[in-house]
Amino acid sequence: MSALLRAGAAELAGRIATGEVSAREVTAAHLDQIAAVDDRVKAFLHVDGERALAAADAVDARRAAGEELGPLAGVPLAMKDIFTMKGAPTTCGSRILEGWVPPYNSTITDKLLAAGVVVLGKTNMDEFAMGSSTENSGFFTTHNPWDNARIPGGSGGGSAAALASFEAPLAIGTDTGGSIRQPASVTGTVGVKPTYGATSRYGVVAMASSLDTPGPCARTVLDAALLHQVIAGWDPRDATSINAPVPDVVAAARHADVKGMKIGVVREFGGEGYQPGVEQRFAEALAVLEGLGAEIVEVSCPHFDYALAAYYLIMPSEVSSNLARFDAMRYGLRVGDDGVNSVEEVMNLTRGAGFGAEAKRRIIIGTYALSSGYYDAYYGSAQKVRTLITRDFDAAFAKVDVLVSPTTPTTAFRIGERADDPLAMYKADLCTIPSNLAGNCAASIPCGLADGLPVGFQIMAPALADDRLYRVGAALERELNNRWGGGLLDQLADSESGAYLNVGGVR
Repeated sequence: MSALLRAGAAELAGRIATGEVSAREVTAAHLDQIAAVDDRVKAFLHVDGERALAAADAVDARRAAGEELGPLAGVPLAMKDIFTMKGAPTTCGSRILEGWVPPYNSTITDKLLAAGVVVLGKTNMDEFAMGSSTENSGFFTTHNPWDNARIPGGSGGGSAAALASFEAPLAIGTDTGGSIRQPASVTGTVGVKPTYGATSRYGVVAMASSLDTPGPCARTVLDAALLHQVIAGWDPRDATSINAPVPDVVAAARHADVKGMKIGVVREFGGEGYQPGVEQRFAEALAVLEGLGAEIVEVSCPHFDYALAAYYLIMPSEVSSNLARFDAMRYGLRVGDDGVNSVEEVMNLTRGAGFGAEAKRRIIIGTYALSSGYYDAYYGSAQKVRTLITRDFDAAFAKVDVLVSPTTPTTAFRIGERADDPLAMYKADLCTIPSNLAGNCAASIPCGLADGLPVGFQIMAPALADDRLYRVGAALERELNNRWGGGLLDQLADSESGAYLNVGGVR
């Protein structure tokens, strides 16, 4: 495999800045990788090579003119297809938006472009971010590069798969109930859900407005920190945006040291339903942190047991409200507009044809939960549980610096294995949902393999203490990589199962 593909974002940016390699060469190498392997991975819904190369050329021209480049200038990125970008289709993985090209950029798109990041294209996702496997995409299922018969996680499976297949060194996603962390866990990559409100939702097509959180996806903790630094910050166009300084996540990743930290293990996350290999890798990672000088403490968060039930009332209720705008009247798909059908019939036909089964399921659940006579019993009660979960976090963080758990109870399951069992599918997010309900930050980093598949280690920190995620994550990553003789994805690239990823010459 080309050394340009295996290099991390920080290394690539440094080589581009010194002129050792051009941004065009880096971008072309990744476009070649997409052309070579994406027919099997299926990470991308849309690739715009011409636009990406033009953006790379602009970075090279700035360097040639003597301009100082930013820390990620010229580095390619895969963008989840829920962020608007002028001139690029934005479907949110749904047929109901097929062909829609937004006339504006999301705030995060603007920040990426201003930083000189090269957007390669838009990645596949579960429809409107509803799912844990990317099987709910309206277009096709993305495959896990570790085993093409398995899911890459969801809803941001396309972004995670692009990283794991070396199609991009960086990606961007959104996390509503684990949609960044869960794909990171099952693909052996790094995914971070920042504090809610620390990254702008302007121009991110809404699924559940009180939960959606854009965040960085990468192959290393430092690369995720560099991307986090670029995309975070207050945005006056987002009413939920926090006007507060961004913690120095890059410094935390570069100078990671957990000596003297108190790390809390969540008692409720383990036992029945957790794959033995996942629990074993998690225990080994804890031992590593303890060996680095951290104090490991067991912490109980009793209301976490109710998080899944509360989430699947709050989230569908907000979905029901947000997806009402897709009515065939303003943009996207329109079915049955033959001059005979009424407006209401066109709306019904379009929504019936344009939304998939999971989107319809959640719209129906949410509409019921918000209906007269049931609002207090369902949605209102779920919000009370949300408050109790937030209090559990507050009590825990009064005792420890961070909380940790497995990111997901199991490794990647086979495509189709849970397609007819929505509850089994939802349980993939058991460990990730509480942080979304409370709004605090969380991350997943690789901690080894179980039965040949990646296992994720989840770190949770208080709101606006995102730097703690990177401090703990980078320390653990460094020690594990020393033991492994390289990163987890290096093992995939060098393995027989990952042979199809190895294209291009050595540079």
